[in-house]
Amino acid sequence: MTARSILLTRQVLPLGHHLRRVLPVKTFCSSTRDEVRLAQEASKKYGRPEPTIFSKIIDKTIPAAIIYEDDKCLAFRDVNPQAPVHFLVIPRIPIPRISEAHDDDASLLGHLLIVAKNIAKKEGLGEGYRVVINDGKNGAQSVYHLHIHVLGGRQMKWPPG
Repeated sequence: MTARSILLTRQVLPLGHHLRRVLPVKTFCSSTRDEVRLAQEASKKYGRPEPTIFSKIIDKTIPAAIIYEDDKCLAFRDVNPQAPVHFLVIPRIPIPRISEAHDDDASLLGHLLIVAKNIAKKEGLGEGYRVVINDGKNGAQSVYHLHIHVLGGRQMKWPPG
């Protein structure tokens, strides 16, 4: 199945999909006006961010296996999964790093974690999973748009890095 056909059918086949049911994609329409407002708010708060691959996924100029979407965030499968289940949850507002989040972002950050938890449950990760936020160069952050990795479907090792 190609990324284009995933977007056209609006369904996502998780890894091992032949063993599990197809998960419908939950989407909510957001207007262009909302996207402009979010970009303006982020620009005031964080300066003018450079476009990232995540901003292109948010504005749908490049395809992604989107598994959840609402007015505050987006979740999609990692293109280079490190576990049988590996997805990212990102805010629509481009906060560059967790270390640059402001106190008034607390509600949004909490929302991202609740979304991650809810998707993990739908993905069948009842035995547990790992939530990771990489921050900056030493934290191995590769895309400077805050993102939460959720990995599961296998026993995680410790220490992680």
